[in-house]
Amino acid sequence: MNDFAHKHARTLVAGIGNIFLGDDGFGVETVRALSSHRLPDDVEVVDIGVRGVHLAYQLLDGYDTLVLIDATARGGRPGTLYLIEADEPGAVEPQNALLDGHRMSPDAVLALLGTLCAGTGAVPPRRTLVVGCEPDSVDEGIGLSAPVAEAVPHAARMVLDLVQTADRPADALRTATGPVMN
Repeated sequence: MNDFAHKHARTLVAGIGNIFLGDDGFGVETVRALSSHRLPDDVEVVDIGVRGVHLAYQLLDGYDTLVLIDATARGGRPGTLYLIEADEPGAVEPQNALLDGHRMSPDAVLALLGTLCAGTGAVPPRRTLVVGCEPDSVDEGIGLSAPVAEAVPHAARMVLDLVQTADRPADALRTATGPVMN
């Protein structure tokens, strides 16, 4: 990427999840933690919550990088942070993704975005990264479990590092803020 493009590249950081389902609110809580930090002018942070359709439409505004923050069950210890480089937008076909306006996975959002881009001529983000946290419980209830709550400031630091280094490969984006796995 040339210097001009790099200076004008936009990054969207989106916290997703349902605050009424315990640790599923991890993304929303991490975005709240980020609100007290100064970010570069080309970085926008939004609390998407359960509004995945809104996220897909917002991405039509043109972003170079998308960073999703979400509870991500991968079988690790609760509170474990993961940095995942998502597949290319459009890799998930819309018919294979659950398109429920209030319960859309990142794959479903990216599938919808692929459809919207095809219909509008918009360009999807060049890169999508997911900062995920292993949940302890996604049962009904407000508030994060202790291990997930402890991971929030580490995830916020990871996101701050990511927005400064978005062009580096995911395996080079390791931080010293806790266990990070792909």
